[in-house]
Amino acid sequence: MLRDGSLIADATDVSPARLLPRSVRRGLEAMHADLEREWSVADLAVAAGVSARTLQRQFREFLGKTPGTVLRDIRFERARRALLRGLPNTRIMEVALGCGLSHFGRFSVDYRRRYGETPSQTLQRQAVVAGTLAATPSFFAAAGGPTLLLRPIETNPENSELARSIADDVATALTRAGVAVTRQGGSANYHLAGDIRGRGLAARLAFRLTEAETGRHLAAYRIEGPLEDDVVPREHLAARIAAALQPGLRQAEIDRACRKPDVDLGPDDLALRALPHVLSLNAEGNARALDLLERAMDRDPDHALATALAAWTYGQRVVYHFAHTPAEDRVRGTALARRAQVLAGDATALAVLGNALTFLHDLDTAEVVVRKALACDGGSAWAWSRSGWIDVYRGDAEAAIERFKIALDLAPNDPLAFNSMVGIGCAQFGAGRYAEAARWQQRALMEHPSASWIHRTMCPAYVLIGAQAEAHRSVSALRRHYPELTVSEVQQGLPPLPRAYCDLVFDALHTVGLPS
Repeated sequence: MLRDGSLIADATDVSPARLLPRSVRRGLEAMHADLEREWSVADLAVAAGVSARTLQRQFREFLGKTPGTVLRDIRFERARRALLRGLPNTRIMEVALGCGLSHFGRFSVDYRRRYGETPSQTLQRQAVVAGTLAATPSFFAAAGGPTLLLRPIETNPENSELARSIADDVATALTRAGVAVTRQGGSANYHLAGDIRGRGLAARLAFRLTEAETGRHLAAYRIEGPLEDDVVPREHLAARIAAALQPGLRQAEIDRACRKPDVDLGPDDLALRALPHVLSLNAEGNARALDLLERAMDRDPDHALATALAAWTYGQRVVYHFAHTPAEDRVRGTALARRAQVLAGDATALAVLGNALTFLHDLDTAEVVVRKALACDGGSAWAWSRSGWIDVYRGDAEAAIERFKIALDLAPNDPLAFNSMVGIGCAQFGAGRYAEAARWQQRALMEHPSASWIHRTMCPAYVLIGAQAEAHRSVSALRRHYPELTVSEVQQGLPPLPRAYCDLVFDALHTVGLPS
């Protein structure tokens, strides 16, 4: 679906951009053009140019839903985008009515069921995001990072000044994220093209990111509604665009490094090759990442990203029980983290370093580093997520949930999005909401099935709500992946959670049979 303006191609995408029969596209276009109208199937069939029965059949065949269900999905997604933009003086009732959702009480209930929060919670969170995105006075471009050609935004003459202003802000936001942006041709690795259609409430801004060498599509972003500066905080919009494009851009850089012959690999390439293995958060990936990162640091001992990633990777070995040498791994990780503090300057390396420092129980330094990352790039989903984890470790569940949801809003397709879901589960656990904790952790495990360490905190949540069958299945899955794991080893490996939290976890794991 469309979330926060970003185009996400999946089975539930109900935008007219998908490859669909003309009649279905016309039906979708009619819905998008007039959400307030009470569309009947007969009315939609007329707009689509087919019979009502044919339209119903095609919607079920190609979208898996009835036209009425699709219309409701579109309405809720449009309402969520309006709330996620956090425009000044936004009124929730007006948003609902403008999207054709006239029963306000039912809107709030259904919204919470769909998105795990109330409309007011979504709107309130955006004030926090807007303040951080606006307060980014300095930035650092990563040396050796990707180069992107930002083409002029295509539009009609009356929008030309608006297009130039948005392009300037997007260029700044991407630079803050470590991307070298150029407006001229030449040796740019990537091309970013955009267009603006319409004005005011009918405006639509779209961006498309492609690889220069192959023309391969990498990412897209689309937003509908007012774009004028007195309506939308421009730097807020630009930072969201940059955040939405970053996962695709990062993966393209990784792919580019992987295509190079081994003899041509420099430290940047080795660090990029290591990155997906670090993000896998599993034992096999951890071992592979360490090998690549050690090679990168051999070639350049002052490589900031490689050093920060290596510190985090050693921290993972301790926290996720990837090795039987936790004391040695902690010492090595701490030494690398101290070195990375001197080297790291861009938002990515700083966010990675924040991860490492929390795993190594240095919360005070981690908090300073993560704040610095957000000062460099207020749209860094990784930094927002790590900020949430710091709040979990300090026992502030509500602040943690807020920050994790900001990370998910900014980059729902990021490979670490699942870890923000784990974090929400841990925060819910700390707040005593054990059923919600189990639900979020199960959702995270479905997103990333190899992260079996999630069972360490999911199983206790099941125990505490009396779901014994689920608790025993969970601990059995944990022991399949870690046959020799004991409660004592869990105690040594967990990050610095509050004492009362840890006691509940250890007691519950002991209750379901994990050896002491």
